[in-house]
Amino acid sequence: MAFPTLPAFTMAFQPIVDADQRAVFAYEALVRGLEGEGALEVLGQVGPEQRFAFHEACRMRAIELAAGLGMRAKLSLNVMPNDVAGQEQCFRSAMAAAARFGFPVEQLMFELTEGERVRNLPGLAASFKTFKRYGFTSAIDDFGAAYAGFELLAGFQPDIVKVDMSLVRGVDADPVRLAIVRGFVQTCGELRARVVAEGIETREELRALRGIGVKLFQGYLFSRPVIATLPPIAWDAAS
Repeated sequence: MAFPTLPAFTMAFQPIVDADQRAVFAYEALVRGLEGEGALEVLGQVGPEQRFAFHEACRMRAIELAAGLGMRAKLSLNVMPNDVAGQEQCFRSAMAAAARFGFPVEQLMFELTEGERVRNLPGLAASFKTFKRYGFTSAIDDFGAAYAGFELLAGFQPDIVKVDMSLVRGVDADPVRLAIVRGFVQTCGELRARVVAEGIETREELRALRGIGVKLFQGYLFSRPVIATLPPIAWDAAS
């Protein structure tokens, strides 16, 4: 039987910055086509039977590039919850790649996307608990964008929660949205989880979110994703 080949791809990096410290907390690895095609276009070429293998290949390539670039911050890798729940391959293959390319395991961060319902939440929590001893950082990505966020947060308390840009956009001019995010920041504080605001594009959004205690940010205000290199950061935006 002939198996379809995976699409050609590379990885881009976008920083997650600590605005107070003016330091890079992490770089998120984002898949791109060889001609700069976006993630949706590349992933649209991946069939259901190829999904896990393709995401594994993306993580391996991201670790290889990060090591070659001498990355000193955390490397954030996307994982689907049902690829982790009760399984070890995602973690073991990432650890093997880190060892092979000389990248510190404790700099790895796994972002759980919330685009699918979790079939085995206890298994997911157990998998992360088992491998946390190696120093991985755990995160929930795009919180507030779909239906799985609160389910994940209730059953699995991560180190990082990334608030989706749908809640961040224009938050400075929307008292209701700001109140929602403020309450969520307080909740995460009680759970000892740090909050990242995604999709920051304006100084006004940044100022409003810093005012309610958010310290970590990701978005075009600081840097766009750049393929296969560590992008420059507009630190003046944090002034």
